[in-house]
Amino acid sequence: MVELGLVGLPNVGKSTLFTALTEKEVAAENYPFCTVDSNVGLIEVKDERLEELCCHYQPDKCTPSTIKFIDIAGLVEGASRGEGLGNQFLARIREVDAIVQIVRLFEDDNISHVMGEIDPIRDIKVIREELIAADLKTVARRKDKAVKMQKTGERKYREEEEALQRMEADLEKGIPVRKQQLTDFQQKLLPELFLLTAKPTLYLGNVKEQGTQADRYREEFIDYIAEEQEESVLIDALFAREMVELPPEEREIFLAEQEGDSGLENFIKASYELLDLITFFTVAGGEEVRATGIPRNTPAPEAAGKIHSDMEEGFIKAEVINFKAWQEFGSLEEAKNGGQVKLAGRDYLIQDGDICYFHFKK
Repeated sequence: MVELGLVGLPNVGKSTLFTALTEKEVAAENYPFCTVDSNVGLIEVKDERLEELCCHYQPDKCTPSTIKFIDIAGLVEGASRGEGLGNQFLARIREVDAIVQIVRLFEDDNISHVMGEIDPIRDIKVIREELIAADLKTVARRKDKAVKMQKTGERKYREEEEALQRMEADLEKGIPVRKQQLTDFQQKLLPELFLLTAKPTLYLGNVKEQGTQADRYREEFIDYIAEEQEESVLIDALFAREMVELPPEEREIFLAEQEGDSGLENFIKASYELLDLITFFTVAGGEEVRATGIPRNTPAPEAAGKIHSDMEEGFIKAEVINFKAWQEFGSLEEAKNGGQVKLAGRDYLIQDGDICYFHFKK
């Protein structure tokens, strides 16, 4: 299961957003490091295709795809040097698949800013610089090891040193690893390095009121993100949390009057797309219809293993029909008669919206 880490300076709204996402109350107070231990929550990914399949098959269980969010305690300037329990928090970020940086775009006299005043661009750069500083330490350690290993006479260690030197030079220029022009050799090194700036990153602007100074913060944020060619989304985390605190009936009425949702669905969708995930479906008779998220270009056996390890080990083949084709026929048998069901072998790469019937040795 994929994990996304919520990071940012203290008092930017991470815990408020986490509460809205999970509907689970966590500490959110007006002082730095209110959140020390990471909070973890599993979030369901809404998918209208799953709803339509469940409506058709009426299974005992309808299981959506999920992603995991980790609310990581606030980072501060100097985190890479251990400031504010920085080493502990940076280590937690290494474990996630992607980063969501929450950026404060609102003023509130009751919520102090750890750096004194609101400045979204400065806040983005502070976190980036701390992550780059941490990566520079990691690269330097690995480079020293590569130099020592050159005594063995193996050429690969000289290549590794050169690859790390190029990566280090770009980091020193302030270029995150994910934005560097990496060679094939550098790409192969990445899984061993666990570099923070190599992770896909989504910038979330936490907004509140409009028609105030907040409008300027919002515009600065949007312009900067566009200039940097990064991914972003805007959300009012406090409003989203207030919505989940309402009874379901009142929430639906209120959101209908607002002609939209609380912004959470757009954020979850953006998080899903950040990792380039797709969704496939499985139908187990009347027992369960299930949506499962996987990386794009996942082979059929590996996708089957997301349902159960036995299915991957004993994989024989898969009968596959894409959701759009299924809509036309409404059943596997009718789709077969219409020539829309294909037999997929081990090399087949699952496509978004595929409905898969896996055959495997038990």
